[in-house]
Amino acid sequence: QVQLVEAGGGLVQAGGSLRLSCAASRSIFTFNDMGWYLQAPGKQREMVATITSGGITNYADSVKGRFTISRDNAQNTVYLQMNSLKPEDSAFYYCRARVRSTWNVYWGQGTQVTVSS
Repeated sequence: QVQLVEAGGGLVQAGGSLRLSCAASRSIFTFNDMGWYLQAPGKQREMVATITSGGITNYADSVKGRFTISRDNAQNTVYLQMNSLKPEDSAFYYCRARVRSTWNVYWGQGTQVTVSS
């Protein structure tokens, strides 16, 4: 079993920044990839950014140049630095991890981000 605990959400004005963190209950080297996904009310969950065990990153077009995903292997934590936030970035943000050996997917409980105009 894997636990993922997100933190760092909150209320921020447009143009501001937030940094989300996702702490895993085991070594992140056991994951093939980790990522951040958002879900706005009434909408499907969608990918924001992902990072592989080899450090390859991928971003949704809507956040390229504004968001950065990174990892701290020693702390078993993945971060999402969000800059130049827009009201349309408002959503619940979820951390996701896919286990290397089983391809099982685990999700965190989510953290809410609200960007005011």
